[in-house]
Amino acid sequence: MMAAIPISSTAGRSAPAGTFPAQRYAKVAAVLFLVSAIVGGIGEAYVPSRLIVSNDPAATAANVRVLNTLFRLGFATYLIEALADVALAVIFYYLLRPVDRTLALLTAFLGLISTTLYAVSESFYFAPSLLLGGAKYLTVFSPEQINALVLLSFRMFQSIGGLFLVFYGVGWMIRGYLIYRSGYLPKWLGVLLAIGGFGFVVQTFSFVLAPRYVTPLPLVPFMISGLVLMFWLFAKGIDAQQWEAAQRRTHALV
Repeated sequence: MMAAIPISSTAGRSAPAGTFPAQRYAKVAAVLFLVSAIVGGIGEAYVPSRLIVSNDPAATAANVRVLNTLFRLGFATYLIEALADVALAVIFYYLLRPVDRTLALLTAFLGLISTTLYAVSESFYFAPSLLLGGAKYLTVFSPEQINALVLLSFRMFQSIGGLFLVFYGVGWMIRGYLIYRSGYLPKWLGVLLAIGGFGFVVQTFSFVLAPRYVTPLPLVPFMISGLVLMFWLFAKGIDAQQWEAAQRRTHALV
């Protein structure tokens, strides 16, 4: 477990970036961010755009039949994204716990909750594989009804996915705050991430309270801040000495 890795052995000296645990985890987080962004883009945007035909259940069902491999690939990418997001929740808890252990733990829980709730929406994405499977018990439905249920399943997938983005957003708002306070990551990066997280909150409440006015624009700040964080972790990582000092201060308070 990452939390069990000893830190005190590096006390009083600067550890090389290649051997310092927190620095390694920062690099791993950057890789996971990249993986999550790529497979998320495929599974949440590209694949649905190839399958779903707005207000045309027959065409949508036909696309699932013809592009069945692509349809299943879309779900497989979610599984990869979910694994990456769970790992990111744990890694950021490890990286940010020297600032405030309780808040860092809260962000981990929020990350796990958002991933779990998105899994509910993904179950509706996969439902057409059952509806179009040709099972005998489905013969009570007409082909038109089956096609309508396929499109409804995709609509449920899209709607439920948008209902719970608030957990993801609040988690990143708190991470932004912790990064701002950390001293081993730039304050401006924390501000960007907090703004990006707030965009998810705005998107969720817009979807719930004013669905006619929903737009993807509130999500743009996180796309930008997430990319900036990823490149920063790749190129710079964290200030290992400052992280180590913060970790020692935390231990001294326990």
